[in-house]
Amino acid sequence: MIRFRIFLGVLAAFTAILLGRYAAIMLISPEAGLSSQIAMPAVERGPLLDRNGRILAIQTKLNSVTAWMPYVTNPPETAALLAEALDMDGERLLEKFQQNQGFLYIKRKISPTETTRVQSLINEGKVEGISLEPEFGRNYPNRTLASHLIGYVGTDNIGLDGLEYTFNQELSPPGMGQNTELVLGNQVFLTIDIALQHAMENIAANTLAAHNANSVMILVMEAKTGEILGYASVPNYDPNSLSSMTPAMRKNKPISLLYEPGSVFKVFSLASALEMGGIRPDSAFYCNGYYETTQRDGKKIRINCLARHGSVTLERILNLSCNAGAAYASDTMSIDSFHLMLEHFGFGETTGIPLNGEERGLLRDTSSWSFRSKPTISIGQEISVTAMQIMKAATTLANGGVLLQPHIVKKIVTPDGKLVKEYGREPLKQLLSQTTARTIVNYMASVTETGTGKRAALEGIRISTKTGTAQTINPETGRYSETNYVASCLALFPTEDPHIIAYVVIESPKEEYLGGRIAAPVINEVANFVVPYLGISRAGEKLVDHSGKVLVPRMALPEMTTTVPDFRGYAKRTLQPLLKREDVKVFINGSGWVYRQSPPPGTAFREGMTLTLELR
Repeated sequence: MIRFRIFLGVLAAFTAILLGRYAAIMLISPEAGLSSQIAMPAVERGPLLDRNGRILAIQTKLNSVTAWMPYVTNPPETAALLAEALDMDGERLLEKFQQNQGFLYIKRKISPTETTRVQSLINEGKVEGISLEPEFGRNYPNRTLASHLIGYVGTDNIGLDGLEYTFNQELSPPGMGQNTELVLGNQVFLTIDIALQHAMENIAANTLAAHNANSVMILVMEAKTGEILGYASVPNYDPNSLSSMTPAMRKNKPISLLYEPGSVFKVFSLASALEMGGIRPDSAFYCNGYYETTQRDGKKIRINCLARHGSVTLERILNLSCNAGAAYASDTMSIDSFHLMLEHFGFGETTGIPLNGEERGLLRDTSSWSFRSKPTISIGQEISVTAMQIMKAATTLANGGVLLQPHIVKKIVTPDGKLVKEYGREPLKQLLSQTTARTIVNYMASVTETGTGKRAALEGIRISTKTGTAQTINPETGRYSETNYVASCLALFPTEDPHIIAYVVIESPKEEYLGGRIAAPVINEVANFVVPYLGISRAGEKLVDHSGKVLVPRMALPEMTTTVPDFRGYAKRTLQPLLKREDVKVFINGSGWVYRQSPPPGTAFREGMTLTLELR
C-alpha cells in the first residue's frame, strides 16, 4: 500500500511538471513553442527526365501563407486584408482564426502575384503574426505529355500517382539525420523519348476523335531491351491542374483496362501449340465456317468463324484470322499444358512494371474451365488482359523465344551525377524455341502483306502484324455488348530482325470497329514516324556512316593593296588583323559575318581611307 501511494505521488508530481511546462510554452511564452519545434531540412524533389535528359517534371519554390495565432492581434482586420490579397472568403478565414490557437496554414503555394500582395501587407505592419514560408512545388512543363506515366504530387510534395508515387523515396529521400538545411533528391531518367512520345500522343488523339472512341492506347517498345519508348493513353490530364482532372482521365489504362484481346491472342495460342509439339508449321485444319467438337455426353459445341476458309495451315490461320483453325490447333494441347504456357507468357499476373494500380488480368484456374474454354481462349475470348501484358508477351517473339521484363525507368542518378542504379535488359526465361518464335513472326508478316493487317504495310520495310476485334462485356447484363468493341493491332518490325514492338488499342469505337480497318492504319502512322526517327533502314535506302564531325576550312583574309576586296561572308575573328593596320581606319559593327561594307568591293585603295564593315 505504501509503495502504491509513493507511485501515485511521483506520477502526480510528474504530471504537474508536464502541465506547467506546457502552460509556460503555450500561454506565457508562445514564441518558445515555435523555437522548440524540431527543424527538419527541406527536401528538393529530384527531376523526372526522359531518356535523353529532357525535363518531364521539375521542382519549383513557392510561398505559403502561415499564421501564428498568439501574435495575430486583430483577427477580423487581418482576415479581411488577407482575403482580398489571396482571393479568399473573409468570413471563412476569420472562422479558421477563431478555431485555431497555434500554427495555421492560410493558403499554400500561392502565386508570385499573391506573394507580392502579402509581402506588402507584412512590410507595412498590417498583418501581425502572418508569415510567408517557402515551400517546394512541382511543375510539369510538357503539361499532359505522358501524364499517366509520370503521375503527380500532392500539396505536401509527396507523390500520389504514377512514377511520382512509386519512386517517391528516390525523388524525395527522407531528411532526418542529415546535417544540412536542404536535401536534394535523385534524378530519375525514364526510357521514353519526348519527341516520340509527343508524336504517339498526337496520333492517339487524332484516332480518338476520328472514331469517337472511349480511349486509345499506343505503346512502343524497344524490342531487344524491353524499354518503353512511347506510352500514349488518351484521354489524359494536366498534372499542373489537378482540379480539372476526372477519375476517367486519371485511369492508367495501359496497365489497368481489362479486355478480351480477340484475335491478337492467336499468335500466343499458336506459338504455344507449336512449342508443345502438337502441331508443325505444315499442319492443316479444315474450317467449315465454324469449329465443332463433341462433349463426353454427346452434346456438340460450336464456335463460329468469320467465313468458310477450307483447309488452313498455321500461316493461313493468322493471315485470315480463322477462329476455327486456331480452335482446332488448341485441341492438340492438354488443358494443363495450354494453361501453363499462358502463365509463362505472363497472363494472369502483373507485368512488374513500376506503376501503381496495375491489374493482373483474368486467367482462370483450369478447375473452372468448361469444355469449350480451351478453344475459346485460343481465339482471345474468355480471358482478359492489359495492353502491357500483350507487350511483355510479344518480347518472346522478337527475341528468339526469350521473355523480357519491360522497363520504364532507365537509370537513377544522384544530384551530383553519380549513378545509383541502372536498369538494363532483363531476360526472364527462354519460353519458346528460336524456331517457334521466328515461324510466328514470319507468319505475322503475311498478315500484313495479304491478310487483315495490310493497312499497316509500310513501303520499304516488312512489318509483322496481327489484328484483333473483340466484344466487351456489358456490366448491366453480364453478356457481350452488341455495340461496344475493342479494336487492336500488334506489330513487330522490321520482320527480319525486330527492333520495335508496337501495340494499338481502340476502346469502344463508334461505327467502324474492326481491328484490321481502324487499328492497322494507326500502326502504319506509328511506323512512319518511328522508322525514320530511330534510323531504321528501309529497302532501297542508302545508308551513310558519318562521324558527326564537320571540318570547315579557315578563310584567309584577302589582301588589300590596290583595291578594296570583297569582305562579305567573312567572320569577325578573321577580320581582326585589319584592326592592326595603320594605313586604314577600320570600323567593325555587330557580330557574326560581314553582310555589307563601305566602300564597296573594287574601290581604289588609298592610305588613310575609312573601311566600315557591318556584321550580323
